[in-house]
Amino acid sequence: MQERWLSHHEQVLRSSVQTINRYRTATNHLLTFIRTSRVPDKTSSFRVQDAGGFIRHLRTIQVASNGHANARKRPLRDKGIKYILCCCRTMFAFAMKRRHLSPYAENPFSELDIDRIPVENAKPVSIFSADQEREFLKACDDWQFPVFLTLILTGLRSGELCHLLLPEDLDLDGGVMYIRNKRELGWQVKTRNEREIPLVDPLVDVLRLTIDDRTTGPVFLRRRFGNADRPALAGYTKGDLEREVQRRAVAGERASGSDLSRSQRLQIARSVWRDAGSIKTDHIRKEFMQLTKAIKTAHVTAPKTLRHLFATTLQDSNVDPLIRCELMGHAIGSSRNSQHGLGMTANYTHTRPETKRRQLKAALECRPSFVCATEWCEAREVRMSNSG
Repeated sequence: MQERWLSHHEQVLRSSVQTINRYRTATNHLLTFIRTSRVPDKTSSFRVQDAGGFIRHLRTIQVASNGHANARKRPLRDKGIKYILCCCRTMFAFAMKRRHLSPYAENPFSELDIDRIPVENAKPVSIFSADQEREFLKACDDWQFPVFLTLILTGLRSGELCHLLLPEDLDLDGGVMYIRNKRELGWQVKTRNEREIPLVDPLVDVLRLTIDDRTTGPVFLRRRFGNADRPALAGYTKGDLEREVQRRAVAGERASGSDLSRSQRLQIARSVWRDAGSIKTDHIRKEFMQLTKAIKTAHVTAPKTLRHLFATTLQDSNVDPLIRCELMGHAIGSSRNSQHGLGMTANYTHTRPETKRRQLKAALECRPSFVCATEWCEAREVRMSNSG
C-alpha cells in the first residue's frame, strides 16, 4: 500500500521529491511498528485499536530533529506525531478510494479524531525585538549582512534566496525581485506560486554593492567566492546552466545504461548549482546559529524566524491581507480550500504593483534594518575607497 501511494504521488500528482521523502519517512514509522509488534501485517486486518497502539509506540521513540544520523535525538513532539498520523490516514484513504481494501473496510486512522489531538509541546517561535534585530545585523560580517538583510526585508524562504539568478530574478533599476520556478534546474517554489517582491531603497543599495559588476550566476555566492576565487561555472547564464544539467544527465544515463530517476536528476541539478557558486540552505542555517549565539539568543536556531518577523511586521502595519498573502508566497485558492478567509474574492482581486510597493515600504521603513542597511553601505564604500 505504501509503495502504491508513493508511486501515485511520483507518477500522477508529481509531488516534489522532498515531499515524497517526507511521506515515506512518516509512513515508515508505521511499517516499523507493524514489524516489531503483534499486529496484523495485512492492511485489511489493521484496526482502530492497532492504530491506538501505534500512537503509544510513537510516544516512546526518539528521533533526530534534523534527520542526521549523528544528531542528538529527542522524543517526537505532538506536531510530529499528528503529521505522521495524518500521512497514515491519507495513505489508507488512498487505498480505500482505489479499492485496494475490501468494500466495507474502515480507515482506522479516521476513527482516531486526529485533528483534536492537543499540541502541548510545540517548539516556541521567537520573534526578534527591534533591539535584537539591530544587534543581529550589527554582528553580521560583510558576507552575512546582505543575506540576512534580504531575508528580513523580503520574507524569502532560505531555498528561494539560494536559487535567485542574475539577471532573470533581480531588477535593481526597477526595484523588484522575482521568485520563479526553475524546473529545468531542479528547483521549484514550495507552493509553486511565482511572485514578485518590491525592494525598498536601502536593500537595493546593499544588493548593488554585493553584486558589484556581476551580470550572471546566483545573486548570493558562497563565502569562498567573495575574493579572487571564482566558481567553476562562473559566467554561465540560466540557459547555459540548463544545458549543463542536461549534458550531465545524458552522461549519467550513458554511464548507468538506464534512465535516471527524478532523485538522480535532482542530484545532478544540485551539483550544477554548487558549481555555479550557489549557497546551501544548511550553510545559511549554520551562519544564522553562529550569529544568534553571538547576541545571546542561541535558542533561536532557524532562519525561518526572519520570515516570521517579516509576516509579523506586515500584520503590525495593517498591510492588506491579500497583499500579505502574495508577498509571503502562500497559496491563494478558491473558497473551498482557502485558509485565509478571502475565498473567491482573492480570485477577483488584482493587486497593482504600486499598491504593493507602497504598503510594503510603509511597513518596513520603521524597522532597524533600514538604518543598519544605510550604515553598512556607507562603511562598505569607505573601506572600498581606502583599499583602492
